[in-house]
Amino acid sequence: MPANKDKYPRFWGYPFKQIHPVHVHKLNRLPDLFMDELLKFWSQQLQPWAWNLCVVASALIIGFILKLIITSILQFYKNKNDYSLFKSIITHLGSPLNFFVPLLMLNFMTPLLELSKLFLAPLDRIIDILVIISFSNLLICTFKIFEDYVYHQYDLTLEDNLRGRKVRTQMIFVRKVVIIIIVVVTVSIILLSFNSVRKIGAGLLTGVGIGGIIIGFAAQKSLSNFLAGLQIAFTQPIRFDDILVVEGEWGRIEEITLTYVVVAIWDQRRLILPITYFVEKPFQNWTRTTSQLLGTVFLYVDYTFPVDELREELNRLLKTTKLWDKRVGVLQVTDSKEHTIELRALMSARNSSDAFDLRCYVRENLLKYITANMPQSLPQSRYQRNEMDLGVADGNKIV
Repeated sequence: MPANKDKYPRFWGYPFKQIHPVHVHKLNRLPDLFMDELLKFWSQQLQPWAWNLCVVASALIIGFILKLIITSILQFYKNKNDYSLFKSIITHLGSPLNFFVPLLMLNFMTPLLELSKLFLAPLDRIIDILVIISFSNLLICTFKIFEDYVYHQYDLTLEDNLRGRKVRTQMIFVRKVVIIIIVVVTVSIILLSFNSVRKIGAGLLTGVGIGGIIIGFAAQKSLSNFLAGLQIAFTQPIRFDDILVVEGEWGRIEEITLTYVVVAIWDQRRLILPITYFVEKPFQNWTRTTSQLLGTVFLYVDYTFPVDELREELNRLLKTTKLWDKRVGVLQVTDSKEHTIELRALMSARNSSDAFDLRCYVRENLLKYITANMPQSLPQSRYQRNEMDLGVADGNKIV
């Protein structure tokens, strides 16, 4: 029976077993060699400017196609009605990817350009810098995705949003610090890519001690603001959305930065204070531990006023409004003056806004009740004439 000559695979007429391992490695590189030869062939068929234009256009087109594929996949999985991670990624990374992916593809295809070293080196350096900048922007936007996730977990629309305000205040400072670090590292990488700047940096290391002292004195105010911001972020004497009484003004914390705090006053003015103010000076924080508050209404009436009847009216008013949280609702005589007595209506509410509205509601309706039912019990000035005064008056009339 004849021997099987096709026991081993054959390549170009020779059994594959007889091919040297070096030749096998070359055979594995055939697709790469074919692609290189094909690119070389096309580069020789076109003018250098036309070939360079084709390379740049191909890189940008491939980059935009990859970006569209990524965003299309994310669009398919995102939830349009509520928060979703994919929706957050599309919102924050859509624009950065428009620059990063095409620039990255252009950076990969730069060696294919038909340019002399005199022009290729600066162009390659510029593309590298643009890739670094776009990547740093991508990192900043990636942190915003994490920030969206944290904000979704802690809802500020809840009645008792203390935990959410704590987390949001910390996230504000962490985001600003992360952005500063990314920007500083990006600028450092770009500068260190230049040999001249790298030599200058090596020389500056010898004088870093004296330079650090000089910089410390020059940036003392900025450093104090930065440290105060870190202290507020973690000790939290104030938080985002806190209700404060500061400099005699009632307002809500609207914005916290590393250097200043913006307080939205009730009449839509804005009070801007340095962040060190909240470390060095006293102020009132109405929502430090909870958003619940007590409100008061003071009335001044005559000594003959029937307090029990007004107490019943107060209880009725509180039960008919949703502004009252049903914790506290009392009417007390808190003081007696020369002509009047002082009544204090004490009531509780879920937050400062409800407390203010509840106080106005109770004050208005109690005054209506007194005016309609007990007008004689409003503050009065009395003058009593005795018999001697009457006799003198009658004598004057006779005369």
